[in-house]
Amino acid sequence: MQTPGAAPAQGPDAPQTPAEPAEADQQANAPIVPDAEFDKALPPLSGDLNAPLEPMTTEAAPTAAPAPAQDAAQQPIVPGALPPAPAPDPALTQPLEPLAAFDSTPLQSVADPKADETPDIRYASEVRGLDPLGLTDEFNSLSALRDGKGKADNATQVAARGREDEQLAVRLMKSLGYYDGTAISTIENVTGEKQQLKAIVSATPGQQYKLGTITVQAQPTTPSDLVRRELPLRTGDPIEAARVQGAEANVSLKLPQQGYPFVKVGDRDILLDERTARGDYTLPVDTGPRSSFGALRTEGDPVFDLKHLNVFPRFDQGQLYDNRKADDLREALVATGLFNGVGVQPVRTGTILPDGTEQVDLMVRQTRGPAKSLAGGAGFQTGQGVTVEGTFTNRNRFPPEGALILGAIAGTQQQGVSGTFRRQNAGKRDRTVTLVASALRANYDAFEAFTGTLSGRISYDSTPIWQKKFTYAYGFELVGTNESVFDFADNDRVRRTYGVLALPGQVQFDTSDDLLNPTRGYRLKLSLSPETSVQGSVRPYGRSLIEGTAYYPVSDKLVIAGRVRAGSIFGIARDDIAPSRRYYGGGGGSVRGYGFQRLGPLEPESSLVPDDKDRDEVKDLRPIGGRSLNEFSIEARYRFGNFGIVPFLDAGNTYESSLPDASDLRFGAGIGGRFYTNFGPMRVDVATPLNPRPGDAKVALYISIGQAF
Repeated sequence: MQTPGAAPAQGPDAPQTPAEPAEADQQANAPIVPDAEFDKALPPLSGDLNAPLEPMTTEAAPTAAPAPAQDAAQQPIVPGALPPAPAPDPALTQPLEPLAAFDSTPLQSVADPKADETPDIRYASEVRGLDPLGLTDEFNSLSALRDGKGKADNATQVAARGREDEQLAVRLMKSLGYYDGTAISTIENVTGEKQQLKAIVSATPGQQYKLGTITVQAQPTTPSDLVRRELPLRTGDPIEAARVQGAEANVSLKLPQQGYPFVKVGDRDILLDERTARGDYTLPVDTGPRSSFGALRTEGDPVFDLKHLNVFPRFDQGQLYDNRKADDLREALVATGLFNGVGVQPVRTGTILPDGTEQVDLMVRQTRGPAKSLAGGAGFQTGQGVTVEGTFTNRNRFPPEGALILGAIAGTQQQGVSGTFRRQNAGKRDRTVTLVASALRANYDAFEAFTGTLSGRISYDSTPIWQKKFTYAYGFELVGTNESVFDFADNDRVRRTYGVLALPGQVQFDTSDDLLNPTRGYRLKLSLSPETSVQGSVRPYGRSLIEGTAYYPVSDKLVIAGRVRAGSIFGIARDDIAPSRRYYGGGGGSVRGYGFQRLGPLEPESSLVPDDKDRDEVKDLRPIGGRSLNEFSIEARYRFGNFGIVPFLDAGNTYESSLPDASDLRFGAGIGGRFYTNFGPMRVDVATPLNPRPGDAKVALYISIGQAF
């Protein structure tokens, strides 16, 4: 600090004036004035900021008295030497506080509860210039301004969203080939409206660029134009992102179906020319070797050995590689339900076959899944009551794919147990062998029966993963049953024992799009069963049933579904057939609105007791079944989300004759609700008979899983 009255310091370039020796010694020994004394020498300042400036005095500040010699801070300054360091602060020499005892809680500020919250900024948004390109809806779905729902903390935030939407508009325009497109956002004040601001994004597309030359860089293929043929781009097409990406994806999809499983599509290059608004397109493609199917390999936690794995492929060794058949192999393995995960991947072998293709093996990676499961179901139908079923399944109890299934059924009118052995893919893919032993008690209006059954079946069936157009089944049934039957000679019910040997067969043609919830297509099914009934004597006869269903989508939400079914039993009198083998109508899978098995011939009124005759009611008359039936149904299945409404109309009847006719048709109508799940729709139907007979209920309720047909 320079003391008042001292000579000013000179810079290094100032002219040097020699000083007198005495004056130089005096300056060298001059003490430094402390800050406190210097501040004390200053004139006092007025507290009034608006007061006029005081005149400055010319008196020099008093010279400070020399400090005591022992004060090191006031020792004379030696030219060229640094001043002594101040004494350290004692607090700095103390040891640091341990971390465990240190309070790391941040300081909290208490908000004033009476303070007003900062009000939100309300704004409206608009985009201009994208509507002619058809991009307005896509822009609005991705817009940051729209995502803010017209609210912001301040105008700066609105402006930031607008800048983000500028970039969005440019990206969308480029996706359609408008590479010169620009966008700008502006903010306008709005007076007299709820929205205080209006954010406007204005887009200018400019010219649209189109494809010029198209060049594919790839190895030679068979046929020679394979890659270019599967790249559906043409000179003059707009350079649209979706179009270009879709064409490149088509190459990746189609070449593995035609013998090139290792194809790799490289990064495209598009050179734009703003003078011609054209873009020259170049795509490098590494096709890999042309390949043929080799052998199967396996690794991982094996569920199947190689012998059983070779049951599944739908291709032969040496056949040109097609990844659809490799995917089919994987789907067939998944359908067994025995894997947590399964993968099928081509592996190069380096072996060149006589046709010039490389043999490619398929590596099947297996991850074992749980083989045991419990399942259950429940339903309710008017006239049939509640039915509850449960099954325990060990799908690989007898490897490979030999399942043991134990089932039980308990309901209002039926109770029973069953044991099933089922081998899937038995020596041939999709072939199933089934053996069933069961015991069942059924107590219906039509009959009461204690039945034991031993049956076997060989079938080619559809599965939820692999639905087939053509399926079939054939087998045998050995049935022993003791049933109540109406004896017209005695005009009363009696119990009889029947033995039945049947050889049932079935074929079905299915073009529908779903097993549990079809929306288009049709199904045709024919069932034939030559049978022999033994009840005192042997009486051979035949059972037949034909059914057709069709599904027509009126719109994405509405499907019209229809069904026709007819059945016939020929070669035997009705009264010689066990009641459980006759045809009945009515119920949730037949003509809704009527009780289960209530349609068709009934016991004669003469069988009623006198009290029933006096009431002139026939509700206690029990059905006795017939030898033929016909049924017709139509539904309008309207779906919204996971729910649906289904109005329906059913018609049909059962007849004593061996051939059905259209006389005395009974009609039922109603409405149903559907709840759609990933395993099929839950169904609740309420129906009423339109031309009921005396004794028929006015309303019937049906609850089950799956559509009615």
